[in-house]
Amino acid sequence: MFQHLLVPTDGSPLSEEAVRKAIAFAKETGARITAFYAKPVPPVARFIEGVQIDAEIQRKFQQMADEDAQKILDFAADACRIEGVRCTTASATSDAPYEAIIQAAADKGCDLIFMASHGRRGISALLLGSETMKVLTHSKIPVLVCR
Repeated sequence: MFQHLLVPTDGSPLSEEAVRKAIAFAKETGARITAFYAKPVPPVARFIEGVQIDAEIQRKFQQMADEDAQKILDFAADACRIEGVRCTTASATSDAPYEAIIQAAADKGCDLIFMASHGRRGISALLLGSETMKVLTHSKIPVLVCR
């Protein structure tokens, strides 16, 4: 069966519920988990509506993204520890989270991606699609979508 789950999370309530379900699944099957967070790409240095995005703003943005990643991944790691499930954490900066998720699964040797079904809604979903849908259509390893 599955031995190593990649569990992408963004800290949303639905994503945290998927983490809990992934932990229950891993505990039942004896699998281990790598919790993963795709950090947003910092804005590039330029003028936006009269405001310059400079190196200091980029540094602060990256610092905030790192802090968010740590908090979100700590939730998953702590929940795994409480349930006795082996867990590591990883994050990567990407402007295409689905690509970072698939790459992390490959890099970590995961045999299943276990993720929430959430994503964009309305017109933005039609134009951009959800990250979950993109993972589903591009992943070469199985994806379990938690609703």
